[in-house]
Amino acid sequence: MRWLLPFLMLGSVAHALYFFLDGTSAKCFFEELPKDTLVVGHYTAEEWDDNTNAWAKHDGISIYISVDEMFDNEHRVVSQRGKSSGRFTFTAADAGEHKICFTPSSSSGRANWLSVLQPNGGIKLTLDLAIGSSEIESTDKTKLVDIAQRVRDLNARLLDIRREQIFQRQEREAEFRDQSESTNSRVVRWMFIQIVVLGITCAWQLSHLRSFFIKQKLT
Repeated sequence: MRWLLPFLMLGSVAHALYFFLDGTSAKCFFEELPKDTLVVGHYTAEEWDDNTNAWAKHDGISIYISVDEMFDNEHRVVSQRGKSSGRFTFTAADAGEHKICFTPSSSSGRANWLSVLQPNGGIKLTLDLAIGSSEIESTDKTKLVDIAQRVRDLNARLLDIRREQIFQRQEREAEFRDQSESTNSRVVRWMFIQIVVLGITCAWQLSHLRSFFIKQKLT
């Protein structure tokens, strides 16, 4: 069946809708897109849960998403399999009709066909499409804010490292200066002690020699 989404051509806006998928049959939408148009889609696939009497997603659901360029011999630009919820993006390389298809699969074992006997069969797919630049601009702004915050954090860390380096250098310089002054003081004291000892030794030797010469004259 051919589904058209003319209401999505408003541009730069997001639209949400939901529909039901039977079994493993693909459901496709056809969309005329201008060249260089960004399309961002968020989807959530749910299956009826008899225990809660509500639609719910689970790990056994997967969705295969494909996007074909109908004007270019159905050239496929998107081919991805996702979990029960996820996101897909693509940019129209040229203006023309694009076919967006969703194919479900589930491991729950539940009847997947919608019928009078199975009114809650199949997969409920909620789709939120953003066509235009608003989604990417919003995403880019968020990323830029995150990057700016990271840059500020990095700058703060660099300043902290710089201050720590300056502090350590000043501390090391002060420690080295104190150690040098202490070493110089010890050297000066030791030289003074050596000079005193040498002076005492010389005086003793001179006194001893004087006494020796006096004794030699007397004899």
